Amino acid sequence: MSALDDALTLLQNKVRREILERLVREPHYPLQLAKMIGVSQQAIMKHLGLLEKGNFVVSEMTPSEKGGPPKRVYAVRESFSMRIDMGPDLFRVEQRKLPKGSPMRISTKLPSEMSLLAESVSGRRRIPLDEAMHHLSTLSSELDKLDQQRDAIIALHQHIRNRVSHTVDDEFEDYEHRRVMHDLLDEPRRRFDVARLREELHLGASQMENILDEVRNRLLRQIGEKQAGQIIAAPKDANLPWWVILNKASKNNP
Repeated sequence: MSALDDALTLLQNKVRREILERLVREPHYPLQLAKMIGVSQQAIMKHLGLLEKGNFVVSEMTPSEKGGPPKRVYAVRESFSMRIDMGPDLFRVEQRKLPKGSPMRISTKLPSEMSLLAESVSGRRRIPLDEAMHHLSTLSSELDKLDQQRDAIIALHQHIRNRVSHTVDDEFEDYEHRRVMHDLLDEPRRRFDVARLREELHLGASQMENILDEVRNRLLRQIGEKQAGQIIAAPKDANLPWWVILNKASKNNP
């Protein structure tokens, strides 16, 4: 099972999500979580064990404030972003690590106006409440704008995939040919995994090669028609047909 599969399995449980929601704010004892969430401490311990095994939380023994034996406290240390996009001609699930380091270290990855904010808070151990509220409000507004832009880009991506799906249906009668073409369209920049597709489609090596040859020849004919009279320069090891398509797209969209 992949890390993404593990994360989705862990997060599908509502109690575990409620536990994480509280642990991201500050560390908690299992008994505290049990009282707040309204489930037994035994159930909380079981969920915490799964979350710790999946590297969602860490635990350590801390001295008791009332002089009793040490207690185990749980906290969140890892940071990541999970995205799920789904719709007709659209299915993408990914888990992304968030950049680590000081505000100055990540400032080069930020929009210019956000870089100034990063510089203003870099190196400071404490930030006053009123200033923090202002900065967090600004960042939340920027995140909303980025989310809206991302949603629009995804919608445009979905629109193009929907239209090209009709082209694939018209040009390829067999399911296997259409599946190869859809895999190429899913992520044109990714190296094509022939072995995985062969296994999924239960095809022999020669069958797979014949399908790839036909798909390749159709694409080459289309590229040849559009690139007629042009000379394309590329490295010796370039996967030329795909390189031409992507290179042409980047020139049309500077």
